[in-house]
Amino acid sequence: MITGELKNRIDSLWEIFWTGGLTNPLDVIEQMTYLMFIHDLDESDNIHAKESSMLGLPYDSVFAKEVKIGDRIVEGTQLKWSVFHDYPADRMYSVMQEMVFPFIKNLHANKDSAYSKYMGDAIFKLPTPLMLSKVVDAMDELYFQIDKLKESDSRGDVYEYLLSKLSTAGVNGQFRTPRHIIKMMVELMKPSPDDIICDPSCGTAGFLVESGEYLKANRKEEVFFDRTKRDHFMNHMFHGFDMDRTMLRIGAMNMMTHGVESPIIEYRDSLSDQNPDRDKYSLILANPPFKGSLDADIVSPDLLKVCKTKKTELLFLTLFIRMLKVGGRCACIVPDGVLFGSSKAHKDIRKEIVENQKLEAVISMPSGVFKPYAGVSTAIIIFTKTNYGGTDNIWFYDMQADGYSLDDKRAAVPENDIPDIISRFYNLDSEMNRKRTEKSFMVPKQEIVDNEYDLSINKYKETEYETIEYPPTSEIMSDIRNIERQINQEMSELEKLLNK
Repeated sequence: MITGELKNRIDSLWEIFWTGGLTNPLDVIEQMTYLMFIHDLDESDNIHAKESSMLGLPYDSVFAKEVKIGDRIVEGTQLKWSVFHDYPADRMYSVMQEMVFPFIKNLHANKDSAYSKYMGDAIFKLPTPLMLSKVVDAMDELYFQIDKLKESDSRGDVYEYLLSKLSTAGVNGQFRTPRHIIKMMVELMKPSPDDIICDPSCGTAGFLVESGEYLKANRKEEVFFDRTKRDHFMNHMFHGFDMDRTMLRIGAMNMMTHGVESPIIEYRDSLSDQNPDRDKYSLILANPPFKGSLDADIVSPDLLKVCKTKKTELLFLTLFIRMLKVGGRCACIVPDGVLFGSSKAHKDIRKEIVENQKLEAVISMPSGVFKPYAGVSTAIIIFTKTNYGGTDNIWFYDMQADGYSLDDKRAAVPENDIPDIISRFYNLDSEMNRKRTEKSFMVPKQEIVDNEYDLSINKYKETEYETIEYPPTSEIMSDIRNIERQINQEMSELEKLLNK
């Protein structure tokens, strides 16, 4: 989460760009993203070198020895942030413009990779050496603050705050999923080294990055000591699609910085005929756009057969079912309206998931999760594609706290249901006898069917009301008279004191 001090640092950095003449917000975000990537490339290179040394694996630093840039051969170490940030302004600008930026644009050997595709048209736009020097100093201060606060996913959190400065942010329902919610969903799904993971509306690739981090933390030996699985992890496991080239560029850089060499990140309208994928992925993690504008003419006809609607959140659910292979799992965020909407399209998609697939869980989240960018109430739906049903009992959880205040400040608080959610999800047998008055409970499929496939937790949750006994009216009136007499007595004593 972005703290007040961190916001001030970013605001100061933003102001340097604006006063220096770079006034297009998207340009500012792109340039800051490039610089963050350059900074993190240095940092991550050092981390990967240390990890490889600990594991006894060979590692070739991207800054090792001499580097060819165009027709020139330069010493690789001078391309490191930790080296050139101490240069005088003119020399730093020259190194950045003539060496570092061309270096990162051509960093990936595979010219067909996602990184190469979206970095190919990147342009260094900072106009003066003085401005670059100020920006680099400000970013050093920003990273110092991040390290001091021990915040994870600095690029994602900073980018989330930067997006709030775009006047168009949120128009298409594109709000970045908070890191702790992404992490919870990944931990609930427990990706395996054999999974093929997809996010059809990937944005900055947060779900893909966190899946990779989960595997490195929990299945490191299995992934990195098996040549076939390592190749799968680096080149075939991660798939992400988006319609925003800036997002794709950032997503590709994000994945590469986190050690994934060739993720499959493509420009694609996932809901259209551009997307031929079906029965392909074993895991989908997503937070699709809730209210995006939609050209109904380009929506894939086979999606409309299942769910005839223009609502993107319903069409994406239909898409997830199509894209998953049998046995594949999905955890996705949906607006609350998906759970209880009364239109035929709403009921059709819920019926499809309950009757023809295996719906496992509905986790209701508080409306403040996406603040300060949106106040929409959301839920996480978890299901497995079977094509023959299998839904038996559905687990509901009423999340009331996520570790942060639910106002616009989103300050850290001790109340946090996330550990309890993860623990209970993997012990569902013990949930069978829990009362409907508790945070989590099971609901049998038939009850869902009888309620027209309504998946809203409020439909099934029971509230206990305490009986409050009030004293009789005569006793209340007597108390009021006694209080009145006491007030009159004290007023008389006060009056005597004032007249002395």
